[in-house]
Amino acid sequence: MTSTGAGVVAQGVRRRFGDVEAVRGIDLTAAPGEVTALVGPNGAGKTTLLLVLATLLVPDAGEVRVAGFDPVREPDAVRARMGWSPDVFGLYDNLTAREYLQFFADAYRLGPARAKARAQELLDLARLAEFADRPVHVLSRGQKQRLGLTRALVHEPEVLLLDEPASGLDPRSRVELRDLLRALAAAGTAVIVSSHLLGDLEELADRVVFVDRGATVGEHRLDQLPEATVARPWRLRALDTDALVAALTRNGYDHDVPGPAGVDVRITGDEAAADLLAGLVRDGIRVVSCQPLGGALEAAYLELTQ
Repeated sequence: MTSTGAGVVAQGVRRRFGDVEAVRGIDLTAAPGEVTALVGPNGAGKTTLLLVLATLLVPDAGEVRVAGFDPVREPDAVRARMGWSPDVFGLYDNLTAREYLQFFADAYRLGPARAKARAQELLDLARLAEFADRPVHVLSRGQKQRLGLTRALVHEPEVLLLDEPASGLDPRSRVELRDLLRALAAAGTAVIVSSHLLGDLEELADRVVFVDRGATVGEHRLDQLPEATVARPWRLRALDTDALVAALTRNGYDHDVPGPAGVDVRITGDEAAADLLAGLVRDGIRVVSCQPLGGALEAAYLELTQ
């Protein structure tokens, strides 16, 4: 069997644990060459869905294809083409980082020479080369997180599933993770990322699937997110804070007490923000900055999952 290069398609997926219906109708499409963000509150069914895609849970209902194959009927074909990095993963603490990666390379039957070379490539990629021959248990949490991610890349998968991959990573490592995932997508990999770090996802993802209470509640391209219909905070700074507050109060805007970072104002949508800024300029207020607190992805998430 050969892959169709179809990425991931899930339709009407349902999964029950006893009396709890954890997933009750999730639809998701993740195309090759794109990063798809899976976003939702705790308990929304994100990890359960990823476990189904990773062949580790059998769905009660629904149609699923990963790289063109059915995870239930063709799990070996899926595993050969899919990389999986859970939010909590086990590490063999007494192995060195190099031995750990070579072990998984052997499991994927890369052959001794290729396994050795691939392990070194991944150690370099994860900035772990200097720790290559140290036991895994001496690595920091962030280093272990990077090692776990590279494990999922050993066999150069067509589909990559990541559950909270930035957990425990420092800011530099998060930027490097973003660059790595963008590079993998550019090379044709279908990447699905579940994370609560919405700011990171907004810079990383091409598409987003919102899930809540076990069901899909929205699926959008990042550049086509729905316009907010409820007020959210924007932060304004001006050379004269007192004049700014007076103008906001005079024009009936709902604002907070000014702080060192500026004045927070609740407004609905970009058009309302543009009108506010234009009015302040007309009033002679010398505005230094005007920006939303949180991005468009966060605003859409809050509205869809309220």
